[in-house]
Parts: sequence; C-alpha cells; structure tokens
Amino acid sequence: MTISALVVDDSTVVRKVARRILEKHGFSIREAADGQQALNAVAEDMPRLVLLDRNMPVMDGIEFLKRLRETYGSSEPTVVMCTTEAAQDRILEGLEAGADEYVMKPFDEAILMDKLGMVGLGPEGGDAG
Repeated sequence: MTISALVVDDSTVVRKVARRILEKHGFSIREAADGQQALNAVAEDMPRLVLLDRNMPVMDGIEFLKRLRETYGSSEPTVVMCTTEAAQDRILEGLEAGADEYVMKPFDEAILMDKLGMVGLGPEGGDAG
C-alpha cells in the first residue's frame, strides 16, 4: 500500500532529495514551500506523513504544527521535523508542538528511513530495493 507524504521545506533542493528518497520506498509525495501551503495541502487531502522543515517564511514549522494539532488532533498525520538546529531546547520545542520525531539536516536515505522506521513508517518485509 502506498503511503502519502507531504514534504514541507522552503528549499527546492531539500524537497527534491526527500522526494527521491521517499518515492524510492513507495511513498506518494506532495510538496509545500511553507507552513501555510502545508496547511492548505492537509485540508485538501490528509497525508499519512509530514516531513516538516522548522525554519520557513510565511509560517514556520512550529506554527504549522500547533495549528495542525489544534485542528486535527495528535493522532494524524505523523510528523517528522527536519532541522539544522541541534540545540536540545529547539528539538524539545518541536516535539512539544506535536512532532512525532525529528531528523537533523543534512540527512541521507539511511538516516531518514531509520527515523521513519521509529515512527512505524519504514520499509516493511525487508525486501526494499
């Protein structure tokens, strides 16, 4: 079964890298360049996964998360926050706002898929690729 994912990042390069990794593992991908676009995309069609940048123009990842959880609750979608900020208080802020997990940028396929495995969305059956 295909898992729908929304990749939210103001960097087209990061969105492209994430898209390639996720599509390789069977995800169907939509993209958004900021939190407001992401909220609109979620309202149109709820994804199973949101890969979310923290720092973006218009609406950052923290504000998006707060609005997402206020509107739709904490059970879905699964949100993995992507950040370049390693400070524990910044990571904790993301988790408290509603992220299920976080991944540090830059990430590669192994790191991203490991994080998705931690939230129950990783490769299944061991026959990936």
